[in-house]
Amino acid sequence: MKNIIIYIIGCLLILPFGLKAQTLNDYLKIASENNPSLKASFTEFEASLTRVSQVNALPDPTLSFGVFVSPIETRVGAQRARVSISQMFPWFGTLKAKESVATLQAEAKYQEFLNEKNELFFKVKKAYYPIYEVNKQIELMESYLAILITYKQLATTSVANGKGTLTDVIRVDIMIENMKTDIQLMRDKLTPLTTTFNRLLNRSDSLEVVVSDSLSSFHIEEQYRRDSLLTANPMIKAMETQIQATDAMIEVAQKKGLPQFGVGLDYMFISERTDMSVPDNGKNAIMPMVTMSVPIFRGKYKASVEEAELMKTSMEYKKESLENNLFSSYEATWYELDRAHQLIALYDTQMEKTEQVIRLLYTAYSNSGKDFEEVLRMQQQLLKYQMALVSENIKFFTALAQLDYITAKSE
Repeated sequence: MKNIIIYIIGCLLILPFGLKAQTLNDYLKIASENNPSLKASFTEFEASLTRVSQVNALPDPTLSFGVFVSPIETRVGAQRARVSISQMFPWFGTLKAKESVATLQAEAKYQEFLNEKNELFFKVKKAYYPIYEVNKQIELMESYLAILITYKQLATTSVANGKGTLTDVIRVDIMIENMKTDIQLMRDKLTPLTTTFNRLLNRSDSLEVVVSDSLSSFHIEEQYRRDSLLTANPMIKAMETQIQATDAMIEVAQKKGLPQFGVGLDYMFISERTDMSVPDNGKNAIMPMVTMSVPIFRGKYKASVEEAELMKTSMEYKKESLENNLFSSYEATWYELDRAHQLIALYDTQMEKTEQVIRLLYTAYSNSGKDFEEVLRMQQQLLKYQMALVSENIKFFTALAQLDYITAKSE
């Protein structure tokens, strides 16, 4: 268990970072150091370790002192007082079995801590990607706004040259005002997203979250980390450890039904006789003792064994249920990942074709002053594809983060 503590301390002793981390990994490190829920989980593990030294200790010895109200006369004098000390010993192997229970339960707490850490990393990623999405969409909308302003100038020039109509200028002016409002609403959306993210890192809500400049999806091989579902997942390991702990609990319950032994010593204070002289007159007496408990009421011991066996069966059912849920979650998440990947490829193609159409329409409008509405419509369609592409990238990486979480991929 000391090795486990050393390993965890090594993982958690992280150099402090500045307030403006530049990568997602930096934020994960800050979260692992500051998040109170993760700290609480680790503290629970530390607390469980202390039980090991508690359960493998012998019961406290018993010391008693008594004074005879009416001294008992003996051949060598009257008994005035007595001091007794005794120590009980459980059946052979009981303490070792209790230590095994506590050690295995501490190991299960450690695995729960690892799962808490993995879950925290998933939450951080899940909160980070929407911030990236909104920032990227604001960037796209601002570029679109700049294009609309250029189109307004073009439409105004066309009207002055007698090619276009004033309707084109008004139409694009309406779109400009709408886009300005949409951009402001998107900026307002960042506030709750940033607050949620900073809370996961247990830091001030006002701190800025700096996101990466780009986030491009990539192809994931079929059955990505599927073989790690059961072999690496900390909750599966925690349940396996708890099942082992119930085996040790069964052994402890069985040994409680066996006799306990005790050794002791009585020391009796005897006063001298004054009425006659006898050998060993007034000599204090020492009496060694051996005791044994007799567990004749078997019902409670049988019930204790049955309780431990039922707990083991319950844990086996929970483990089986968790395995089923992990496989179901994996398949559902894999579908989302694959769906996002296909849509990303589609939007890339659609954007390329739309840009070709826009170039042709723009050239035609510059020459004739006609079909300006179609130019605006296709430009708006391009923006929709660009926004959708960003959203699908976010869905892709969120699904990937969930796959990494349920397969316990280490960061």
